[in-house]
Amino acid sequence: MTAENIKPETEEQLRDSIQWALGDEVTLDIIGSGSKRTLGRPVDAKHCLDLSGFSGITLYQPEELVMTVKAATPLVKIEAVLEKQNQELAFEPANYDALLNGVPNSNQPSGTIGGVVACNLSGPRRIKVGAARDHLLGFHAVSGRGDLFKSGGQVVKNVTGFDLSKLMAGSFGTLALIMDVSLKVLPRSEKARTLLVLGADDSQAIAAMTAALHSPFEVSGAAHVPQSLSKHSTVSYVSAAARSITAVRIEGVGPSVESRCDSLKKTLKPFGTLEELHTRNSNTFWQEIRDVTYYTGTDLNQNQVWKISVPPASGAAVADRLRQTLAGDIYYDWGGGLLWLAMTPQHDAGQDIVREALVDGGHATLIRANDTVRKQVDVFQPQPKALAALSARVKEAFDPKGILNPGRMIEGV
Repeated sequence: MTAENIKPETEEQLRDSIQWALGDEVTLDIIGSGSKRTLGRPVDAKHCLDLSGFSGITLYQPEELVMTVKAATPLVKIEAVLEKQNQELAFEPANYDALLNGVPNSNQPSGTIGGVVACNLSGPRRIKVGAARDHLLGFHAVSGRGDLFKSGGQVVKNVTGFDLSKLMAGSFGTLALIMDVSLKVLPRSEKARTLLVLGADDSQAIAAMTAALHSPFEVSGAAHVPQSLSKHSTVSYVSAAARSITAVRIEGVGPSVESRCDSLKKTLKPFGTLEELHTRNSNTFWQEIRDVTYYTGTDLNQNQVWKISVPPASGAAVADRLRQTLAGDIYYDWGGGLLWLAMTPQHDAGQDIVREALVDGGHATLIRANDTVRKQVDVFQPQPKALAALSARVKEAFDPKGILNPGRMIEGV
């Protein structure tokens, strides 16, 4: 057990690896496919624990809307199996390959479902169906103590015990190593329509998205892209508009989508000229929003990228504060509640400016920067003292010697 890379193939081997590392106090860098290795702070570990051997779908019951898969199963494989049954992971897991690793035009995610859950990555539909953690029914894992444990189950209505699924989602592999997950899956929509409001400024766009989200038409996506970025879209209706784009999506069965879309047009008409994307172009556009592809082109690839969550009504004001000091581009998702900022590189990624802009609440995560910058700044939003103390106690309970992904979320932890 002295090799630099450790690759267990079974549950027993994984537990033995953790117990060895625990006994010798050897730190471990946890990877599946490695596609999200630069998401978070650089890990300061002696060995790499490769979980790619834990791959495969072990249970799929389409009629029960449940799937159980091993953590290192490629997301693309899961989506292909679900597509055959006209089902999907409704939270739209993002593919950040191009954003993080410079893979051009990457339509095939190389990431794993374990990485998606560990980072709690959710797409534009989050405003309607919730985050990735809300679709996690249960899991099996090994803690940093070398103990096997499980939480939840394989049914949608399972409330036994503590909801550790919510704790594991977004823990970035710092508490335990997830071996498999059970997920809720849902039917794929028959049709999608996206209404585009052309030429709105940020404040008008927030107002338009708010009106749509407060309507009874079951909006499943609301985003705003400025003209400086809309020209990068591969959807011709968007790139050729030569104006900002405010997009609102409706999904479902055909007649319902058409009826709701016609009604929504009346709601959005006062905000500007309208265009409409049908299913194919709609899906392409929302994939661009989900995967942050506007920040992966040759001229933007070196920019530092922040993911900023704010109260939707504050989105335009936060963007204004950022633009006063930082040079870059901003687009909105989640009805104005999520800002994607790409800025000219700075030694500290402008972290003080970004966080001082959040006067109405929210949090900011540095998604892309080089190792030097990510090592010296707070990649994740600093926690209040009481919450930080609670997080420390949780870390102590699951990984008392700090052997799992040390430094990934907090320096020295």
